[in-house]
Amino acid sequence: MANVNDYIILNKKADKYAKLLADNVGTELSSLSGIQQRRLGFYIYILENICNQSDVSDLIEYIIDTEFNKHVFNVSMNDNGMDAVYINDETKEVKLFNFKFREKFNADKSQELNDNFTSTKFLNLVLSDDKQEFKKYHEKIREKLFKLSDIFIRPQEEWDVTLYQVSNEAKEVIEANNELDHLARLYAIQIKAIALPTISTFMSIRPRKINAKVILDNEAVMCYSEDSKASAKSYIARLRCSDILRMTCDVEEYRDSLQPIESNDLAGSYLDFGVLFDNVRGLVKNSKYNSNIADTLKDNPKKFFMYNNGITLIAEYIKSKPLPGNKSLKLEISNFQIVNGGQTIRTIHDFNKRGEDNLETYLYDSEVLVRMFMPDAELNEAHKIAEFTNSQNPIKTVHLKSLASEQIDIERYLDEHDIAYARKTGDTGPCEDKDYKFTINMETFGKILKAKSGQPEKATNSVKDIFEKDYKKLFITDFNITEAPQLIEKFYSIIKFYKSSIFKGNQLKYFYIIFFEQRAYEAGINQLIADLEDFLASYETEKDIGEVKILGSVSFKDAVAKFLDNKYLA
Repeated sequence: MANVNDYIILNKKADKYAKLLADNVGTELSSLSGIQQRRLGFYIYILENICNQSDVSDLIEYIIDTEFNKHVFNVSMNDNGMDAVYINDETKEVKLFNFKFREKFNADKSQELNDNFTSTKFLNLVLSDDKQEFKKYHEKIREKLFKLSDIFIRPQEEWDVTLYQVSNEAKEVIEANNELDHLARLYAIQIKAIALPTISTFMSIRPRKINAKVILDNEAVMCYSEDSKASAKSYIARLRCSDILRMTCDVEEYRDSLQPIESNDLAGSYLDFGVLFDNVRGLVKNSKYNSNIADTLKDNPKKFFMYNNGITLIAEYIKSKPLPGNKSLKLEISNFQIVNGGQTIRTIHDFNKRGEDNLETYLYDSEVLVRMFMPDAELNEAHKIAEFTNSQNPIKTVHLKSLASEQIDIERYLDEHDIAYARKTGDTGPCEDKDYKFTINMETFGKILKAKSGQPEKATNSVKDIFEKDYKKLFITDFNITEAPQLIEKFYSIIKFYKSSIFKGNQLKYFYIIFFEQRAYEAGINQLIADLEDFLASYETEKDIGEVKILGSVSFKDAVAKFLDNKYLA
């Protein structure tokens, strides 16, 4: 259950995301009240976590809320009761959002059913399929209406459509479920309630050391070491799901106990999310995989060991001790992190909460494979274990690199320069209470390095390349960590220069200016912006294509670079 501390932590997150928003659009939000700024930051924070996207410039484009666009862009638009629309052509997903942000915390307050129905006006507009009516709307909304009308009315493929009702209230909506079901059936969509109990699972607070103890039958555990003289040993074990529940719960006394815990007490515990801090995967709320895990626990608890991929943890040390009779082994696991199997851990805890008897009826009878490693810090083994054990399943490459030693070094160095480097979704820097000058996520920084390297035109559409084939060159071989703070400050100053100019900025333009800066042109940012805009306006193409496509072409990059070389370097 969420409490006032979760509310306070969320407010701090929202404040930091409001600043991140202001930095990324090059505008000041100081004219807004504190609660108004916090509400805007709340939008960005929630979208980042639920849509699994980390680039703020992309997240902003999903938001069609009237007040948001008025405050941030001074643009008037009618949102028709829908605050954000996310459409992913690759995964065939549509995520619709209705946000409510409450100024005060009330432990007894839950979401209101009416919040869902405010979105029906937008859904009815989509279903009207009135193209002429769509054209009356601002372009930010108009393109989404056209796309959604095709998905709803002329579907060529099966799409997964979910309406999220999101608020910072203490309880998720619980009343009148039959009406919610009716609404879901009416539009053939899913409706999900997201409030503090779920949001608290997003919040990445850097954990204290988490330790646990467990006793295993000798036949249920196998010890492994690279050679017989090695002091660091790893273990592969068969653990009961009830032990996993205990070892990862938020009650230190239970984790440290070797005596049986009363079922009612253990069933009342919650997951300590600190054990998942180094897990490269974020929360995938209500995914089909979570549902499948829960179904297996209930339908085939004794088969769970065979059907589940298992859990991988890394620890600072693992101490083993044979017990009298030499039939059992005690393991003491110090400062451990779950680096693979986070969804299994979450679902076991969630399954425990779904029914009073689930612990005794199912979790005591089900077992899961657990691999326990003591990685060598000097060999960067922790990152390699996390990467290789996750690479078998679909996951963004950028997330796999979040634990790399060079990324942690960048985070530490930038922290010394009061810049928060967000390696993972929901992260806002090493110190939660520190007031950073800037916050930049790892993905955006990779794009900056791509532009600096001479390829601004590919910075926004080759994120996978940045963190795969180009990674070593960008972040290791050609990387100078001492240049990073100035490069980031330059990026945000470019955004501000664009905001104060007569020209409309976008990420590609910002990356072009970064590219120009590296070519030692004797011109200030204002002049380089004017040069880029003048050349772009006069650039001729065979087809009538948009500005973004022109900026994304190699031929344009080469042409504008040649033009400026002749102007400043000849």
